[in-house]
Amino acid sequence: MRAYGRTKALALAVGLLAAVTACTGDARSPATSPAAAVTTSPPPSPSPGEPVVTREEAAQAFTDVTVTDDEVRAARDPQGRTEEELQGRLKLAEDLTTGSQTALTVAAYLSTGYAPHRYRWGPPTLFVPKFRQGEKAPWFSALATRDGRPTLLTFAKARIWRLSSAAELLPGQRLPDIELDADGYATSVPPDDKTITISPQFMGPVHASVAETGKSGVTAGLLAPGPYTTEVAEQIATQRDDAKFRELSYDSIFSADNYPVYGLRTANGGALIQYSLSRNSTTKNMLDETYRAITVPKEASWWISSETVPLSLKLTEIHQYATAVPPLSAPAPAPVIAHEGALTRATGD
Repeated sequence: MRAYGRTKALALAVGLLAAVTACTGDARSPATSPAAAVTTSPPPSPSPGEPVVTREEAAQAFTDVTVTDDEVRAARDPQGRTEEELQGRLKLAEDLTTGSQTALTVAAYLSTGYAPHRYRWGPPTLFVPKFRQGEKAPWFSALATRDGRPTLLTFAKARIWRLSSAAELLPGQRLPDIELDADGYATSVPPDDKTITISPQFMGPVHASVAETGKSGVTAGLLAPGPYTTEVAEQIATQRDDAKFRELSYDSIFSADNYPVYGLRTANGGALIQYSLSRNSTTKNMLDETYRAITVPKEASWWISSETVPLSLKLTEIHQYATAVPPLSAPAPAPVIAHEGALTRATGD
């Protein structure tokens, strides 16, 4: 097995696999109204102690980050701007992000010649965990429409609030009901939680394994089949066979790296887990002969100007996911319900 201690993670995950049965999770509709006032549900009632992060602070953080991001993106025309000015805009955009979102944001600027797409945001529904005093890494999630499509965002705070991930809900998927207390606050799921079929700390390694090995892997039954799990493995196998036919080698490796993982307790006792994976795909000329050219995909043209490379091609992607993990008391394959991803780097020889 590969990165992030996956051998140990998968060994523990296999112990849960026998309990998994086929069923589907509960769901609810996301907020889709136009951007106006921030909505939170339900209204707060008096509580004896102030949470580390209030829903009011979370609402302000959502507004501050999304509005500032739009202001930076609004200066879209790079014509007449110096390289220093363009880099300054990119630095401002980077400062609004953390985790895997930083690499995706940089890619959005560089791949468009510093003219990234501007988003239209709807009002968010906030899911703010009630952290204990002394929490050093608070975070919260929000569901909001982005260009009319429901998107799950997570914001994390160190010195300031930054956007950590933004994954769009997949067609036909809805956010599961999030468990809320009497004051409207959510509950975070600890990394080693043992009441769900996949603990947050093992979510990345399990997903990486399924994406690489598909239905034949030991963890396949933990995640529901689909375009971001078993179908990815099928695509990798096909590309590997195609490369071999052309006397090339191909491999694609997923890794959880050190990206943060966020878990929210759902009303059914499960968890909504948000996490990221990197994917490195490498094609090599096995015979070291230049006439067996390796084609550079169009999405990598902002890194490699030529249409082909003679010896090797390496593509790096970042993918963000949200998966609805069922409780251990009602095991079932966990569906990936949201995704966002893009090419972030390419090198060729």
